[in-house]
Amino acid sequence: MSDTVLVVGVGMTPFVGFRADASVRDIVVEASREALIDAGTRAGPVDMGVAAYESDHFNRQMSLGHILQDAVGLAGKPIVRVEGGGATGALAIRTAVMALRAGDARAVLVYGGETNGHSVDRATATELLALSADFEWETPVFGTFAAPYALMITEHMRRYGTTTEQFAEIAVKNRRIALDNPCAHKGMSITVADVRGSSPLSDPYRLFDASLLSDGAAAVLLATREWAEQHSSTFSERPPVAVLGSGSSTDLPRLSDRSDELFPHFAAKRRAARDAYRMAGIEDPAREIDVAEVYDSFSGAELQAYEDLGLCLVGEGGVAAAEGRFDLGGQVWVNTSGGLLGRGSAVGATGIAQAVEVVRQLRGEVAGSRAVPDARIGITDTHAGVGSLAVVNVFGRTR
Repeated sequence: MSDTVLVVGVGMTPFVGFRADASVRDIVVEASREALIDAGTRAGPVDMGVAAYESDHFNRQMSLGHILQDAVGLAGKPIVRVEGGGATGALAIRTAVMALRAGDARAVLVYGGETNGHSVDRATATELLALSADFEWETPVFGTFAAPYALMITEHMRRYGTTTEQFAEIAVKNRRIALDNPCAHKGMSITVADVRGSSPLSDPYRLFDASLLSDGAAAVLLATREWAEQHSSTFSERPPVAVLGSGSSTDLPRLSDRSDELFPHFAAKRRAARDAYRMAGIEDPAREIDVAEVYDSFSGAELQAYEDLGLCLVGEGGVAAAEGRFDLGGQVWVNTSGGLLGRGSAVGATGIAQAVEVVRQLRGEVAGSRAVPDARIGITDTHAGVGSLAVVNVFGRTR
């Protein structure tokens, strides 16, 4: 992919447990306004909107997309509403890229939000999230997503010798990093012992192994270079960042249908990464990628993703986590935002918030311990269900 698809503006709200002062409409407007200001433009010249949100029920609004389109100032322009579970935001970016490459638009505002912190009670939230699995065949068996994720990581442990302490290190890492991110939901200073001593979910996972549900919104403005030069007053002031590649794939949604060989792995993620890397010209991801926002719905899922994204060899994820290979200052800086474990997860906004973090890293706009020095290539990784839909997007600093 050429650098004609540029990220000219980014914005996001803090991710928090509950925004009592704002609806999903309000926070999407906040993030979108920030992205437009960041781009030095207004909504008027933007051709199209892509709305990303997972649930009408969490957000308490049916047919939310065109309401958000009006709220962000794009009434009268075409809109696409995207939903893909945890991959919703990344899929929305991919959709916008496709529209730009097809010539259907020159500038697309991608905005996403979710109020799944405390908009409903915990029991209702658990039930709604469980509906994302195959309701006829898996939800009655597993009940919640903790169980199938636990089955996958248990097989990873049996096959490769991975330990609970190794993926607990990821929970410690991401929450520590989140302490330095002002947009993060809940940074924490904890130990591996704290993780292992937290409340049990589905063995071997504990409460601190699981990601946070948050209220939050994020937005990115994507455009052609010609549009950026004409309409973005800030475009020439900083290094341009392009979407270099995008890949998506699906897998069998039921774990019982998957092959024994790939049971502890995210096969769809492997295919999505392969396609995105090919498009971006990446041949050795472990050496060429500087920063990665990885989908850590559970701490072990990040460990599995190290392998499926090609950041380390298959079976080495546990050792890599224990060695800090993907911590700040490591071989690849993973989840410099704090990830879903620390920054939090507002589902529709998650993949977009990942892109915001990566773009700011590539521009050199992140300060302090989280700043990746001279970052040039970054990726975002999300999936839905238990890896039944995966999206990998590649961003790069260009000339």
